[in-house]
Amino acid sequence: MLKKIFIVLIPFLIFCSASKLLAQKYPDRPITLIIPMAPGDALDISARLMAEELSKLLKVPIVPLNKPGATATLGTDMVVKAKKDGYTILMTNSASIVNAKVLQPEIVPYDPFKDLTPLGMHSIMPMVFVIRSNSPYKNLKELVEFIKNNPGKIRCGTAGVKSISDFNVELFEMLTGVEMTAVPFKGASPSVTALVGGHVEVGSLTITPYLSHIRSGEVKAIVTSKSFPEFPDIPTLKQLGYQQDLLNVWNSFFAPAEVPTEVTEALVPAIEKAVRDPAIYSKLAPMGIYQEYLPPDKLLMKMQEEYKIVEEVAKRYGMTK
Repeated sequence: MLKKIFIVLIPFLIFCSASKLLAQKYPDRPITLIIPMAPGDALDISARLMAEELSKLLKVPIVPLNKPGATATLGTDMVVKAKKDGYTILMTNSASIVNAKVLQPEIVPYDPFKDLTPLGMHSIMPMVFVIRSNSPYKNLKELVEFIKNNPGKIRCGTAGVKSISDFNVELFEMLTGVEMTAVPFKGASPSVTALVGGHVEVGSLTITPYLSHIRSGEVKAIVTSKSFPEFPDIPTLKQLGYQQDLLNVWNSFFAPAEVPTEVTEALVPAIEKAVRDPAIYSKLAPMGIYQEYLPPDKLLMKMQEEYKIVEEVAKRYGMTK
């Protein structure tokens, strides 16, 4: 009798076990977060803080993994090619999503609009133009007048050829009608050193590497891509009467295209909650990284709008082949 009952129960037990497995919701194991920049980079610092908070919210480990190279496109491409199960996601910057696709298409093997699922924007790193405090011009208007009266005299240091900081020089020239000689360096640090040392007259980078020099009064920011609380007196181009602001560097989360709905339903609200956490804001703001959330649909719109701007300026100045 017992044997017969056991035989009858076997299919039921198997069904219950299978149902329990099917009922397990995403995520139920660690998630790898690809960071396409080197350890210690601003993107890396912010990504690790976000990963720590997301681990708490999702109740699974979020494991950061650095994959730098090729203007952040190497790590981005890894996520594009990852399994579409939501266990490999990306936090990257606008360079690998917008600028590189227009300015360096030869290093971008993916289509950011088709091959990635936007999960939300997490932070903005404002771009600034800075001058030494002892310069003969004290603001943007005076700099523009100086350039007009002294053509060929102003050099502007950037983080590299076809970087966002390099692109902003071209955008600035288009909007103001003046010309500066862009001097691309291999990264932000040598560009800052060149400005402080008097080897270039203007610098174009995110505010982060300039912060200590601005706070000490050694250099002065004369225009920013976005107003922010610590330095409310630095104007944007639009505030000065120009039609377009400089582009920011923004950092956002993405998953591979076509991930299951349960993945986005879990990740999107968790990302929003983490972005709005004042504790994270207080840690990142002193470094010039400002938490600002955009949901997936508005992030996609931002990508499309900036792509058009970059494409227009690139064509006008022959920045593409």
